[in-house]
Amino acid sequence: MEEEVQVVLVNEHDEPQGTAGKLEAHRRGLLHRAISVFLFDNKGRMLLQRRALDKYHGGGLWSNACCSHPLPGEAPDAAAARRLQEELGISLPLRHLFSFTYRAEVENGLEEHEYDHVFAGTWEGNFAPDPKEVAGVRYVSAEELEAEIREHPERFTQWFRMIYEKVNRIREEKRF
Repeated sequence: MEEEVQVVLVNEHDEPQGTAGKLEAHRRGLLHRAISVFLFDNKGRMLLQRRALDKYHGGGLWSNACCSHPLPGEAPDAAAARRLQEELGISLPLRHLFSFTYRAEVENGLEEHEYDHVFAGTWEGNFAPDPKEVAGVRYVSAEELEAEIREHPERFTQWFRMIYEKVNRIREEKRF
């Protein structure tokens, strides 16, 4: 089981409303702040991260490069930079693309209800993944990814499937 950390509870305008334990927030479906980071290489391929197998939800599923929660008092951009370093051992400039709210039932009777800040960047280098967080990484083209999601959606986290097309469209429009 992952260490119980506090997440920032927010309202629909991303205004802090207190804190709760991460597992409690997911058990009760409380709206809380989150970050999602998408990385691309110079060929335009998206980096996917396979979540560690023992995560309490989404274990072994493929997702975006990094997703997590800001700590109380931590800005979303600082949380994105911190978690990239902790999960993949890398540091790079990120651009905030958009924010959105979503709700999704996940396994083990848990519910994701997040105000998610989505960031993107480009990385051409090595990784030093933390095995407690990451089971693997790989780059995929948009065509390969779309085919895999169509044929095997169960291999991907729900939040990733909700937002990858929008991120890819922004990338194709050369807005980052």
